[in-house]
Amino acid sequence: MRLFIAINLNEKTKAALLELRDELRSQSEYGNFTTPDNLHLTLAFLGECETRQAGAAKASMDAVCFEQFAMYIERIGRFGGGGAQSRGPAKPQVNSRTSDTNERAQSAEALWWAGIKEDKKLLDLHRDINDKLRDAGFVLDNRRFSPHITLGRRVVTDATPRRIEPFGETVSRIDLMNSERIGGRLTYTPIYTKAAKSV
Repeated sequence: MRLFIAINLNEKTKAALLELRDELRSQSEYGNFTTPDNLHLTLAFLGECETRQAGAAKASMDAVCFEQFAMYIERIGRFGGGGAQSRGPAKPQVNSRTSDTNERAQSAEALWWAGIKEDKKLLDLHRDINDKLRDAGFVLDNRRFSPHITLGRRVVTDATPRRIEPFGETVSRIDLMNSERIGGRLTYTPIYTKAAKSV
């Protein structure tokens, strides 16, 4: 099983994200755009897991205590593609003859996302679940948490990162997700849920 822990989204939030995705797609030459069922916020990526590790992940989720909280989406940005929004240093230019060629080559590496407003309850939840997973023996990414929902990968576009009118929902659960290909399509399926405590 290829597992990750995520916050899944309600239909209203998905609909608003799909409008942003479709706007981005209309401004793009090509890209691999996220399907509606796969829109989510990743809290921890576990990778390939055996049954025993899946059980440890469930136990880690059970050990986390969190209350419901509001989560807001407030901007559109990218990782890669050059510029200030890149994650890490810019990639070497592949053709120095024209800046247009360079920009297009770098843009082919861009991942576009909807950014989540940083919130203490969200950051605490991310920290707590990752701490519990590390205690259980999982090796996790140590990069700073940058909460986002992927809209498209390898996107070539003239669009620019920007702020948007915030929208969001109340987070009341987290899910352990299995990532697999079914009929050639990447599919994310929840296999375990941890609900927020009642207040």
